[in-house]
Amino acid sequence: MKLKQNLLLAAITLIATISSLAAAQAAQPDVQLRYSATLGHYLTAANGMTLYTFAKDTAGVSNCNDGCAAKWPPFTVMSDSVNVAPQNVPGEFSIITRNDGSKQVAYNGLPLYFWVNDKVVGDTTGQGVKDVWFVANLNPTVQVLATADNGNILVGPTGMTLYTFDADEADKSNCNGGCAAKWPPLMFAGNSLQAGKGVMAEFELGTIERADGGMQVTYNGKPLYYWFKDHTAGDASGNGVKNVWHIVNP
Repeated sequence: MKLKQNLLLAAITLIATISSLAAAQAAQPDVQLRYSATLGHYLTAANGMTLYTFAKDTAGVSNCNDGCAAKWPPFTVMSDSVNVAPQNVPGEFSIITRNDGSKQVAYNGLPLYFWVNDKVVGDTTGQGVKDVWFVANLNPTVQVLATADNGNILVGPTGMTLYTFDADEADKSNCNGGCAAKWPPLMFAGNSLQAGKGVMAEFELGTIERADGGMQVTYNGKPLYYWFKDHTAGDASGNGVKNVWHIVNP
């Protein structure tokens, strides 16, 4: 009798363990974020490998098949939904059905892919290939956040406050090296800037080339930056630093 009870208890424990592992696996985000000093915030798969978009795709449709898909493997999943971390990633994720019936993840309607020549986490060697492949930057690039203390302010795609630097010139950044370590530039590596709700006119957004070759986003010609001491969305502790750094009230 005692042996049967022990066997039953062991079976229950095993089932519980398997269920816990299955739940943990199911909760593992399919899509995550990574930041690059030259590419900005971009999407990766759960394994950390960079995700890309294809300029020849249209919303909800992949035009990369056969030989193309061998070089740019589609980011596919088994389920009909996508787990994303963190939860506040702007934009919409969806599932599209490819020609072969597999389910491909799309971001704001654009299918996502890997690049066969990326070998380790952090590789972005597919960026700019043939001027049609780009890392999947977060969109909207710039958006507006309503705050109690500072009114409406410009923030980046993750909701963090953006600043301008009085020492900059029109369409030129004078914040590099140690300065850029404290004031990380808002970078962009995609093929089209997208303004979020509240940014009145998209033409006010632009890009400039920085000294390291990366493309920094500008607003009315002024380069935009984060502040390394801001930790949560809405923080604006960099406003007024040395009387040359300022939040942007659109």
